Amino acid sequence: MNQADKLEELKEKIREKQRLLVSYSGGVDSSLLALLAREALGDSALAVILDSETLPRSELGQAVALAECMGLNFRVARHNILEQGPFRDNPLNRCYICKKSAIALLKSIAAEEGISCIADGLNRDDCQQWRPGTVACDEEGIWHPFVEAGMGKEDIRALARKLDLPVWNKPSSACLASRIPYGQPLNRQTLLMVEAAEDLLKSLGFGQLRVRADGGGARIELEKLEMERALKMGENIACKLKGLGFSYVSLDLEGYRSGSMDEVLWTSRD
Repeated sequence: MNQADKLEELKEKIREKQRLLVSYSGGVDSSLLALLAREALGDSALAVILDSETLPRSELGQAVALAECMGLNFRVARHNILEQGPFRDNPLNRCYICKKSAIALLKSIAAEEGISCIADGLNRDDCQQWRPGTVACDEEGIWHPFVEAGMGKEDIRALARKLDLPVWNKPSSACLASRIPYGQPLNRQTLLMVEAAEDLLKSLGFGQLRVRADGGGARIELEKLEMERALKMGENIACKLKGLGFSYVSLDLEGYRSGSMDEVLWTSRD
């Protein structure tokens, strides 16, 4: 099936829903879905951004700007996840707890708007990863159009590029809580420190990265090709990050790894 046929098939599936709420974050997956929903349903499609302490301000700003650029019918809803003790404890099922809470909020919004179907941008490749949040989605009946269509990340990027979506090649991102080791309690101050540290490194020209708050220190993950430059700037970087409140700064020699905080789970099972 060519791209044009795939697009039309997706839009037809969306039209069948008549009204749809899209869980939207500004990433390539949810942005493509929100755009297709707008084209298929017009204002009968509602994109909802959940704003919480775990969402970087830069990501929120970009998501809102893109929604406006695409002409989406959208709204921003506050999700006060840090007020929930079980989430703050940062257990292994943290993502499950958060997703359950997020879906409850989305369902309340959908009910207000008379919408019976909620969709997200989950894709086929995501199903190969350990994602407690996906379990919560499946329990709550969230629709995954891309999974249903058998589409993986590269398929989505290709379609997004065809439609001139500016985020077609945007790197995947994760919430700020993913920077904290399981079992280390979550608090607003640490999340703000991590966000500020990552913003600082990006301002220095580094691309895909994570700053992991391990104890009182900052462990930096960068693409391996950028490590040498980071080491040359090491004294300056360390000084700036310590100024944010970190007690020490280190560079992870294994480089950037999505979900590196989950590695402890696999190690403990070996």
